[in-house]
Amino acid sequence: MGRKSPYPEEFRKDAVALYRAAGGKRTCAAVAADLGITAESLRTWVRKDQSQAAPEHRGTGLSAAEEPARLRAENARLLKAEKEWQLEREILRRAAAYFAREVCAVRC
Repeated sequence: MGRKSPYPEEFRKDAVALYRAAGGKRTCAAVAADLGITAESLRTWVRKDQSQAAPEHRGTGLSAAEEPARLRAENARLLKAEKEWQLEREILRRAAAYFAREVCAVRC
């Protein structure tokens, strides 16, 4: 029996989406390192998402008109998540630069 994850469900979904958005160009470990989580956590979330998505899409019975709407909604969610990650990375970059200046000012 596993324990409850300390990460919110939305964070886990966004992490999986970020990994999948890389389209195989980035490893699971690289994406996980950017997010500050372990690679194994991300791999587990990806496997869980795959197992949940497979049965879900087989029996949905979405019409040809409904499927594009579903894809547009998913695309909008992923674009929003990407913007949030970009903002977070920019904030972290600025913070790192600030602390680097502070450390250099003290030691240099």
